[in-house]
Amino acid sequence: MWEKQLNRRLVTTWCHEGLPGTRKSDIGRSGCTTAGEAVRLRTAEETDRRMSTPTGVSGFAAYFPPYRVCLDAWSEWTGNNPEKIRTVVGRGFRMRGPEQSVYTLAATAVLRLIRNYDIDPGRVTYLGFGTESSTDNSAGAVIIKGMVNDGLRTLGLPVLPRACEVPEFKHACLGGVYAIKGALRYLATDGAGDQAIVVSADLAQYERGSTGEQTQGAGAVAMLIEENPRLATLSLEHTGKSSDYRTFDFRKPFLRFNETTPGHLGHLNDFPLFNGPYSSACYLDATVVALRDMFRKMDVSAADYLRNVEAIFMHRPYQRMPETGLALAYLFALGEGPAEDIAELARYCELAGESLEAVREEMRSHPAIGEATPTPQAPDVDPFPKTMSVLRSFRATEMFGAVVGHKLRLGAEAVSELGNLYTASLPAWLAAGFEDALNRDEDLTGKELLMIGYGSGDAAEAIPMHVVPGWAEAASRIGVAQSLADVVPIDREQYEILHAGGYLDIERSRSGEFVVSHIGERSDGPLADAGIEYHRFVR
Repeated sequence: MWEKQLNRRLVTTWCHEGLPGTRKSDIGRSGCTTAGEAVRLRTAEETDRRMSTPTGVSGFAAYFPPYRVCLDAWSEWTGNNPEKIRTVVGRGFRMRGPEQSVYTLAATAVLRLIRNYDIDPGRVTYLGFGTESSTDNSAGAVIIKGMVNDGLRTLGLPVLPRACEVPEFKHACLGGVYAIKGALRYLATDGAGDQAIVVSADLAQYERGSTGEQTQGAGAVAMLIEENPRLATLSLEHTGKSSDYRTFDFRKPFLRFNETTPGHLGHLNDFPLFNGPYSSACYLDATVVALRDMFRKMDVSAADYLRNVEAIFMHRPYQRMPETGLALAYLFALGEGPAEDIAELARYCELAGESLEAVREEMRSHPAIGEATPTPQAPDVDPFPKTMSVLRSFRATEMFGAVVGHKLRLGAEAVSELGNLYTASLPAWLAAGFEDALNRDEDLTGKELLMIGYGSGDAAEAIPMHVVPGWAEAASRIGVAQSLADVVPIDREQYEILHAGGYLDIERSRSGEFVVSHIGERSDGPLADAGIEYHRFVR
């Protein structure tokens, strides 16, 4: 009796003082007589609630620098075939301006998200940042938080709270997807009932004359992640994943910066080391493995799923890459399917003059790329030569249009203007896709979408999404088209100056944006700040 009375007093005291553990309403529920029993009951109920509460994406906001390079013009400057560049790569890309950095792009996108969706900043307790272009090896998302709060104060609005997590995620182009998953897991545990913002931002730069030069880009996309989302739920329990270390795929070792001289406002050219054909093979390999993992978890026919899903959004380093990745995944799905799927694959093999059994054997040897490491003598690797031969024939069929072209349709026109945005590539396509569906008057309610992210190295994630009722109202606030409409055309001389990190004095409105005001230069004394960016919000 004495023990029960003491435990009741402990429960009452904890509730009265606001300490973690139980509430007064827990006392006596379901025979609960001790503090431990009350805590266990409350924890079980809260776990059940969180497990049954859907989470996902409620909004997007984008910021793309206005400085646009037309790929037709670029083709003329460099002697490339403009029609081929349009077909394989796209129509244009954006460049960072002299007054911009990856942090200013990200902060501008986050502030737009808060204002476009009337978000109460006090409810945002998670700010995740996905990037491979950060220039500070200590601070990350907290830089963006500080900038956004400065902007909010200037506008007379509440700020993001001190009780806010600020992680940065880096894994090449997959960092943004990992940040989204981190936000979903946070909302399912200690962040239940709060809101999360994830922002992906990057500067894709390649040396002039390299095979990647036409695939440059810059931009940021911010996403609102919350319970009972207004656009689409995300199904983490069915997420497919893949990772495998690829030494020569796409790298950015710090040693590249030795003896380099920063350009205007501290800009360093962040040119990657990459091996084009091998990197493409890694993308294809990882995509197939991640989808295979997802199909296993969902216990569905892979080919049927790809035929019936409403739309697919993928990491897009250039236009042809997701087309090839999805087509290859479909052929693999046919090769692993029932008799009717294998018969369909056989027709494509016949068109290509390839043996069905030889192609299926090549598929079964997967992942062959792990055994096919490039060397200086043989830098190009094709782990699926027979399957890729079949894919080229498959591309000419009506089924290619139905399974690939139609599934990748939403937002495709808009993203052909963006180039490669690294971590922001996939979320930009998603945002453009929702906006495009709204403009086409396509009702996505209840439809399943699929997002496939990839990061060199290599790793991939395949995440199913389900569009919720009322999505159109949230989609009407995205504003991708509005962001793309802000254009400053760049000629050849201006391109070369910007590419070298030089300064251009271009007259334009910067209202609502963050800019780099200056770079610290003091390396000793009472206040060292050498290399630190100082930012300013332009009202």
